[in-house]
Amino acid sequence: MFSFSKTFKSQQISQIILLILLLILLITGAVPGYLTGKWQWIQPPKISQIHELRNIRKVGLSIPGWETIQQSETQVGEHKWSLQVLKEQDSTDESEEAILLLLPQADIRDQPAVEWTDISGWAKFRWGAWDMAQYRDVEFTVDNDSAQDKNLTSKVQARFFRATTKKETFAVLQWYAMSNGGTASVLKWFAADQLAQWQKKRIPWVAVSIMIPIESFGQAETSLPQLESLGKKVQSTLISKIL
Repeated sequence: MFSFSKTFKSQQISQIILLILLLILLITGAVPGYLTGKWQWIQPPKISQIHELRNIRKVGLSIPGWETIQQSETQVGEHKWSLQVLKEQDSTDESEEAILLLLPQADIRDQPAVEWTDISGWAKFRWGAWDMAQYRDVEFTVDNDSAQDKNLTSKVQARFFRATTKKETFAVLQWYAMSNGGTASVLKWFAADQLAQWQKKRIPWVAVSIMIPIESFGQAETSLPQLESLGKKVQSTLISKIL
């Protein structure tokens, strides 16, 4: 039988371990910087892909097997996102479309923070409501076709839920795409980026939110295979062309 208490305790333990790791990173990274007067976060290492990342908001992303019906730079919260309406090329149903929202890192100091909250606020303004249900974490793997070793795969851990508005109901998948995988957790990105900075590198990111319309108050689970399929293509395209 599923136990909410066990799941909650497990999540608490994972968060405590992650916080301890972050504390160690901050102490070991901050003390040498304080003693030498060279604070690493004042001027973090450059991101070689910053131009390509910024360009995403203007032109969106070309996804294999999907046609872009519409693309625009849209204000979501305090940031400008790329908003794309996609249609699967092999689909005969003209009503089957997906919404792809992308927020790329635009500056070396940009950090992911409240992107999922911003989308909720934007959706409430656009559709009058954004009621989340059937929430759970999902995990899928993506082949790294651009890597030298074609057998390498990257793991994506994403948020998955149903969002109900006054007009439509969506199945939603959200995560931060990185070159070595993806996560919906800001803390996990921060830990990975801090580790990378020790080696004078960075972990650039792109916030991804995919929305597929489903039956009103329906089961989001029925659209998970299609969401994961599109999610894999988005992640793979970001890795091979941007990240």
